[in-house]
Amino acid sequence: MTRIGLISDTHGFLDDAVFSHFDKCDEIWHAGDFGTIELADKLSAFKPLKGVYGNIDGRDIRLAFPENLRFTCEATDVWITHIGGYPGKYDLRIREEINRNPPALFISGHSHILKVMYDKKLHCLHLNPGAAGMQGWQKVRTLLRFCISEEKIHTLEAIELAIR
Repeated sequence: MTRIGLISDTHGFLDDAVFSHFDKCDEIWHAGDFGTIELADKLSAFKPLKGVYGNIDGRDIRLAFPENLRFTCEATDVWITHIGGYPGKYDLRIREEINRNPPALFISGHSHILKVMYDKKLHCLHLNPGAAGMQGWQKVRTLLRFCISEEKIHTLEAIELAIR
């Protein structure tokens, strides 16, 4: 079993509460818009970090993280990208690939809207942890925490950090 802490759209702000919420996680996954390389360094010093760059991220982050990250966790095919859309409205940039070769778990950020949706057509779970940073229009900063074991995604928790 792998315990995952999922975060996105930090925009250079890292709430100290993230460390307590992700304390029992095995890995942290960041769905883009880190904001600063220092923020990525703090997360990776705390737990193993996987992530993708977002549209606001500079060259330093783009050199350290890819635009798309596809990997296997506990025999589950995972795809993380920052601007990905959601079931029925996938971004044009990834639409052809996700329809041709859908992952079991598709993660994106960008919208600042926490979403957990199952795509029945593609048999794919879509997660967007919302925004954990102070930038944007969202009123509440959010995270997701979940487990993957034996090709199952379970124990999913939505975490509200605080009002922005």
